[in-house]
Amino acid sequence: MSLEFKGVLPAILTPFTADDKIDFELFAINLDAQVAAGVDGIILGGSLGEANVLSFEEKEQLVVFAVNHLEDKIPVILNIAESSTSNALELAHLALDWGAKGLMLLPPMRYKADDRETVQYFKTIAAATSLPIMIYNNPVDYKIDVTIEMFEELAECPNIIAVKESTRDITNITRMINKFGQRYKILCGVDTLAMEALIMGGHGWVAGLVDAFPRETVAIYRLVKAGRIDEATSIYRWFMPLLELDLHQKLVQYIKLAATATGIGSEFVRAPRLTLVGAERERILAIINHGLATRPELPEYLNL
Repeated sequence: MSLEFKGVLPAILTPFTADDKIDFELFAINLDAQVAAGVDGIILGGSLGEANVLSFEEKEQLVVFAVNHLEDKIPVILNIAESSTSNALELAHLALDWGAKGLMLLPPMRYKADDRETVQYFKTIAAATSLPIMIYNNPVDYKIDVTIEMFEELAECPNIIAVKESTRDITNITRMINKFGQRYKILCGVDTLAMEALIMGGHGWVAGLVDAFPRETVAIYRLVKAGRIDEATSIYRWFMPLLELDLHQKLVQYIKLAATATGIGSEFVRAPRLTLVGAERERILAIINHGLATRPELPEYLNL
């Protein structure tokens, strides 16, 4: 199965049991919900997947389980977010062995690399794998901006073919297309800007609230691409208070609570994160419950 970086790619949550083990039964339930909704692939080990507290062994378990469970229905992509080039290279090699079909690649973690160092990091990993790569550009959260000039240098790497665009600047999509045409697939990585990004030429959506609301997420994407903007807008406006849960530092807890409410997730997180309590939990739950109470009836979108 070849991988095209387009469509809806959920940044999948890692479900845990009460005793802090990976909950593979619940993981399968969420995977099945994503496939039924029509997603185009999944991304494991991202920020929402709590990558920073997963061991390499657990990442292997997640990838191998997903590959086997999905049976080539959709491709599995592994996120790489490492502090050292050597660890990133090791994970890239392992991902291929585990059955992943692609990589999402962040700049070096913790150390704020300069432009030259960041480009070299990306090039080194790209040269060491045959897997297609999507660069994750999120200067807001990770403090490194992958600029147009840097993407110009990266264009010599044939397997760097996409960008998860999370700069929060919609005009960056136009700048990328003006400069590179269709050389790079551009996927929005910010839930609250997804429809705008798609209208401006984005090829897909690396989504967060899809973990709780997969059908609504895919419906928006397919309706936009079919030119049915009014229908997509109506769903998007309903969705916005929920999508805003993706913008908070506690996005993992918030989205896990939403997935619990829709029956395809649980609230358990791994320390140092803690589950929500008190007024904060009630406030987030009120947003989720209002969304559920006003959930729109979706048009038939799977054949679009």
